[in-house]
Amino acid sequence: MKFNKWTVGLAAVGLVSLASAAKAEEKANMVQTALSSTTISGYVDTSAQWNFGTGNENLPPYKFGGSSKADGFNLNVVQLRVERALDESEWAAGYRVDLWAGPDANTLNTWSTLADGTADFAIRQAYVALRTPVGNGIDWKVGVFDSVLGYESVESPNNPNFTRSYGHSIEPQTHTGVLGTYQFSDLIRASAGVANTYGPWINDRAWDTKAESYKTYMGSLALTAPDEFGFLAGSTLYAGIVNGFSSGLQENATSYYVGATLATPVTGLRLGGALDVLDVHNEGGETWSVAGYASFQATEKLSFHGRAEYLKDRGDQQILGLDSDKILGVTATAQYDLWENVLSRLELRWDHSLSGNETFGADEFGDPDRKNAWMLAGNIVYKF
Repeated sequence: MKFNKWTVGLAAVGLVSLASAAKAEEKANMVQTALSSTTISGYVDTSAQWNFGTGNENLPPYKFGGSSKADGFNLNVVQLRVERALDESEWAAGYRVDLWAGPDANTLNTWSTLADGTADFAIRQAYVALRTPVGNGIDWKVGVFDSVLGYESVESPNNPNFTRSYGHSIEPQTHTGVLGTYQFSDLIRASAGVANTYGPWINDRAWDTKAESYKTYMGSLALTAPDEFGFLAGSTLYAGIVNGFSSGLQENATSYYVGATLATPVTGLRLGGALDVLDVHNEGGETWSVAGYASFQATEKLSFHGRAEYLKDRGDQQILGLDSDKILGVTATAQYDLWENVLSRLELRWDHSLSGNETFGADEFGDPDRKNAWMLAGNIVYKF
């Protein structure tokens, strides 16, 4: 084994032994080998927001929004990802850790059961990735992972719009458990898993109201259109379900999701749709949302994205706490990628009460005084 000149010099004066140096260098090589396929990535997400009118109470209650971001500049979140992705070997192994810092980390609600309060920090995902050589290979996630449901991602830069939909806001988000995914072919993929609870608290249990063995179960199926479908090739249809005990709702809950992305014969134009249903058991009704999406890539750097959504928040639960149980939301986003690695977009959002009553804003007593809520936001994200 070769030693560098400093190690030889220290050995000459008796400060180290060559045997111990050899062991230390061997351990260092093992660490370097283990980390050789590890990547570090992430993003810094910032925004500026203007809410039309006066009074920032009773704003539309979509996730990662709220009065704390109204009429000012915001740091939303910093994500740091450390990952060793699965390679092509039969018994591949890896891991992924997504860490969040900033105000959005508190909304994530993934603190552990031993944590007390919020601290602008959260573990979004942290799991061991494994593959077992059964058929085409089953890929496993063991630990904390995102839900199998949803058209939109927890990561804002991956979404067509800056603000989240109501459908995303009523979906389960994170689970602690085991999830297996099997790719039957290029056209069919299925996932199934078991977790402690509906989510999102890490290491949570349903012991307070259920048997110790009570768990949450989930499954999803994705279908991709083959080349034979012409311009529809690459379009996807996705369906999923999650059922279990929710500590936040203090009741069993079942979420259903159906979504699709559609290619079109128009160059640069893609369409999408999503249906989210949340059934909180024993609460006398379901909360559901249906949304349509359109994205158009006008040039290499310029794109436009639209979303129209109808929310029905019925039953005794009134999950989102609105005075109105029917909401129309329309969002228009323009994105222009001027700088390398930077996502920059401008978004106009309109939320309207369809129930006939005043739902947004606040009068001198803090009560809602408007049927409409308008918001204009700029969003700058650096991805590394």
